[in-house]
Amino acid sequence: MFEDFTYRHIPPLFLGIHIAIGGLMPWTHGPRAALLKFGFPPSVAASPAAWPLIKVGSARITAFGLALCGMYAGGHYEAMDILIASMGWIGLVDGWVCYEDGAEGSVVFRSVATALVAAWGALGMTTGKYL
Repeated sequence: MFEDFTYRHIPPLFLGIHIAIGGLMPWTHGPRAALLKFGFPPSVAASPAAWPLIKVGSARITAFGLALCGMYAGGHYEAMDILIASMGWIGLVDGWVCYEDGAEGSVVFRSVATALVAAWGALGMTTGKYL
């Protein structure tokens, strides 16, 4: 699995592990804590109606992280770049939702951080295809 390892594999591996574990937060710390960590205001985090949504959304992001780790294990670096590039959409939606729901502090972080991650994939950095 690590016979092709290069330093450019560290960021996507870190990303896969980080989001796989981070997606478990509603289950390990509770949905209220997960919503606050995401950047939603306390009024949203305190709403029991939002709790199932953070749980199902987090399960999907955990699956995303596990998929990245599985792709790495199988040597599917180009597929990893495609999946990472698709995170641009996630960042756009996260930023927009945070903006609409009063979490302005999270907008810049979520949008910019995810845009940088998506650029990594779009530039084929895991494969070394373009750079």
